[in-house]
Parts: sequence; C-alpha cells; structure tokens
Amino acid sequence: MRLSRQGRFGPAELRRAMAAPRPAAGLVSEWRLVDGLRTHTRRSEDPGTGAPPVVLVHGLAVSHRYLTPLAVALAATHQVYVPDLPGFGLSERPRGAYDVRRHAEHLAAWLAAYRLPPVCLLGHSFGAEVAASLAATHPDAVRALVLAGPTSDPAARSRRGLFGRWLVDTVREAPLQAPILVRDVWNARPWRVLATLSYSARNAIEADLVRVTAPTLVVAGRRDPVAPAGWRDEAARLANADLVVVPGAAHNVVTTAPTAVAHAIRHLLAPTLTKR
Repeated sequence: MRLSRQGRFGPAELRRAMAAPRPAAGLVSEWRLVDGLRTHTRRSEDPGTGAPPVVLVHGLAVSHRYLTPLAVALAATHQVYVPDLPGFGLSERPRGAYDVRRHAEHLAAWLAAYRLPPVCLLGHSFGAEVAASLAATHPDAVRALVLAGPTSDPAARSRRGLFGRWLVDTVREAPLQAPILVRDVWNARPWRVLATLSYSARNAIEADLVRVTAPTLVVAGRRDPVAPAGWRDEAARLANADLVVVPGAAHNVVTTAPTAVAHAIRHLLAPTLTKR
C-alpha cells in the first residue's frame, strides 16, 4: 500500500482512516471484552517475519483512526494492533473518564486478553503518558517503548496551556485530518475529552519516565508546538532514550510522516531482532 509523501495527509489516507469497522488496507476490526468493557481494536495480519508485534496507543480526543497511516507503514514487517482506549473511537464508553493510570491498567488487561508476547509499545501525545505508565508498572509486557510527541510539558501543564499549544498546532497540520477529529470527539463526547485533558494536566509523566527499563525512543516533529524542543530533549534524557526529530512534521508526526516513524521503530528494534 503506497502512502502519500511525508508531511501530507490526503484523501486516500482519510478514506482508510475512516473505514472501520470495514476492512481496509489490510486492517480489520475486532472487539474483545476487557475489564467488562467491549474494546475495539484495529489490527493487521501477521506478516510472518518473527518481528515483535507493535501496539499503537492514540492520544487525547482521538482514536485508532489517525494512526492508520503508521499501522499501514509498519504492517509489512510487524503485526500491528491499534486499540481504542475506553470511551474513545469504537470502544464502549464507561460512565466516567479514565485517568492515565486507569487507562494503563486497561491496556495491560488488553495485552493479557490478546496473550501477546512483550510488545513494542508506541504512545502518541496523551497516549505516550499511558504507554510510559504501562512500561513503568508492567515492564515485562514491554519489549521497547516509543514516545511520539509526548505530553505534557511541565512548562504548559494546565488545561489552558495544553489547549493553547494544540490550537497553534492545528494551523501546522494537514487540513484533511479535521474530519477525523470531529468524528472522534463526537464518539468520545466533549465532556470526556475535557475530563481527560484535566487528567493529562495533572499527570507528572517524569515519575514514569525514570522508571522505564525498556529500550526507548522519543520521536517528534520539528514543528511540534505541543512537545517543543526543550521538553522532548528532557523527556529523552529522563527515559535514557534516543531522540528522532522529523523535519517538516508537527504534532501528528505519526499521521503525516508515517514512513519516517516506521523507519525509526524498525531501527530501535533492530538490535533485539538480531538477538532472536
């Protein structure tokens, strides 16, 4: 499956992103009961390479949809799973909004339900907070960790600060991502988005980053105002991680530069694959 050039998100990508639950680009949908919630997952077929599975964790207000370009870019070498967190996308909506820790525990239960071996776990934006929490508390489940555009920078750790940076980012993103955001906010409900934003603003991700033991990569777009240079450098230092900055990309680097991010993930996993 060919992807549009780096930095672009076009009509073909939009159609694939909005396809679920219909199969598209080798991705299918399925639901499993996890901690009493019917949880939706978009996944690819196993390519038979022996490479570890990759799990992609979406950010605040969104879902599996905007991660579709990265899932497609990785599917030739890895089986890819993209779960919708509770209350988002096509997963069941619990009565309340989950904080970072509760999302991480749900994701741990999801991994157990799928009986997956240790995975390469990528979290984007708020999903990076969830992924860092899971890697810190369930180290045996995580073979490698990728933090893409991680939130939240202590310099803007408030609802106003985070929302303000997100507004700046909207003018730097590919316009055709907007229909995905509208659909995802409608699925989640605005009150859940606001409540989760408050949880992100109160979550000190630094406490999890220093506890991560898995090989770790921080990846971000050079034009990302949500995870600016100072914060991504500090996050990489705390997690003892490598850092990859993608030229031309903004916060949604996983959407508009999927080939570059997939390459960075394969490079991160290369030493562990050599040891197989």
